[in-house]
Amino acid sequence: MRQVSIGIVAIGRNEGERLKACLRSVVAAGPTIYVDSGSTDGSQDFARSLGVEVVALAVPPAFTAARARNAGAAALLGRQPDTELIQFIDGDCEVRPGWLEAGAAALAARPELALVFGRRRERFPERSIYNALADDEWDVPVGDVGACGGDILIRARAFAQVGGYPEEMIAGEEPDMSMRLREAGWKLARIDAEMTLHDAAILRFGQWWTRTRRAGHAFAELAARHPDQRWPDWRAACRRIIRWGGEMPVAALLGLLAAVAFSPLWLILTAFCLAAFAANVARLFARRRREGLALRLALASAGLLMIGKFAEFAGLFRYRVNRLRRRRSALIEYKGAA
Repeated sequence: MRQVSIGIVAIGRNEGERLKACLRSVVAAGPTIYVDSGSTDGSQDFARSLGVEVVALAVPPAFTAARARNAGAAALLGRQPDTELIQFIDGDCEVRPGWLEAGAAALAARPELALVFGRRRERFPERSIYNALADDEWDVPVGDVGACGGDILIRARAFAQVGGYPEEMIAGEEPDMSMRLREAGWKLARIDAEMTLHDAAILRFGQWWTRTRRAGHAFAELAARHPDQRWPDWRAACRRIIRWGGEMPVAALLGLLAAVAFSPLWLILTAFCLAAFAANVARLFARRRREGLALRLALASAGLLMIGKFAEFAGLFRYRVNRLRRRRSALIEYKGAA
């Protein structure tokens, strides 16, 4: 197979030891750019000590992962304009040995593919139920996919064709670019290869809640930007969020208030909402067990998927209010959440 030129774009903010592992895993693979979003932990100095070119983002405009990735790609292609493939990597991830070769081979075998990604694994799934569920979340089925995440190996010309990532998005920028790539005629695939080790470091409920709220914000914006998209169907996802995270809790509360103010019969409404919630948890639990998830993880997954609808609704609501007010949402960061 012809040797292709691969460049690396890593992004991060105060990732500490995670960033060190990240850069050490890729610095020998090709030209490497590290884009830093205002770190105060010496990340830039460490990157330079490895001979990595550093791009330090200034504010304004606000920091976003999309802006960082675009800046990194611009610096890489400015330095090495003949770069054919770009490996984007988040600073809390480490590239596994053999991944770049496997990804490049997959792209060479299928010219219609814009990008590929492999198996992302959590480094410490045993440290919390949230980390364990993140590890399960990364296990996307092998084959053609509708959208990708942050760690990808992408053709530089496909990236340039669609204009890269939407810098104004605080979350969901990867699916947005995926949609535009597919609209341009490209395909995307998850291949059967180990790609990265990721350290989510979600050890507290508050972190998980904030991350889930950010997901709700992303779903709402993706539905607004791609209203006709059905793979994934962002509008359907938003309808589920509104039903379970907004309408059902309000109906349950109204039932309680009406029971106090008018008649105990109104408790039937509250009981119906609670029973529907419990039934959906049971349905999700049964599905996760059929998918092979261990008992403890299946129960946690089902429960948190439903509880998470409240957090997602908060994120969705925030996006829609800010959209009406023509305001940009501030970055939602979960690693510093209580």
